[in-house]
Amino acid sequence: MEAHMVKRVSHRDFHDADGVKDWRVLFGGAMAHFSTGSFAKGVELVEAIGLLADEADHHPDVDLRYGGVRVALVTHEIGDISERDVALAQQISAAARELGISADPSMVHVLQVSVDALDIAKIRPFWCAALGYREEGDEDAVDPLGFGPVVTFQQMDEPRPQRNRMHVDVSIPRDQVEGRIAAALAAGGRMVNDANAPYWWTLADAEGNEVDIAPWADDLD
Repeated sequence: MEAHMVKRVSHRDFHDADGVKDWRVLFGGAMAHFSTGSFAKGVELVEAIGLLADEADHHPDVDLRYGGVRVALVTHEIGDISERDVALAQQISAAARELGISADPSMVHVLQVSVDALDIAKIRPFWCAALGYREEGDEDAVDPLGFGPVVTFQQMDEPRPQRNRMHVDVSIPRDQVEGRIAAALAAGGRMVNDANAPYWWTLADAEGNEVDIAPWADDLD
């Protein structure tokens, strides 16, 4: 399908669509976690997803584990979510309901490692070689098998020797942010910067190692 034939859907419109309450838009697309309770039940759901995906000619990433199935949707032609993702999400949720399987949005999250760099082109090949990753776009390194977190490189304007230059990004559903931040603070963390809220909050552990907690969606725009 040609990219110009695919209509992007805003993250807000995705969440407002009927039949997608199981799904949340995070880094790189829409995601749902279905709590199956057994491997056999998960296989049933994966089989149903496979049939739906082949019929739609639109194929999600599916991760089958003993107690659950995680499904991630994105339209690769545009690098974002589209009407095709809305339709398939609706169908997958309907199939899960028919199998008696419920979703747990609190279980979905995406991790990303961010490295601040003065010369991205110089250091990115090192990380790709060390991790067995490949370069993607101008600033990312990705696991070719899709298992590991994306490593993204952020341009620095000048050296910053007194602060960590690597941090973890955690993309979670917006309705989970408050609880996640509260848990991190209760576990000994501290708020470093909330000036970018409600897009992301920067927290640090007792030794200053940082994490950004963020929905990072466009549903507030």
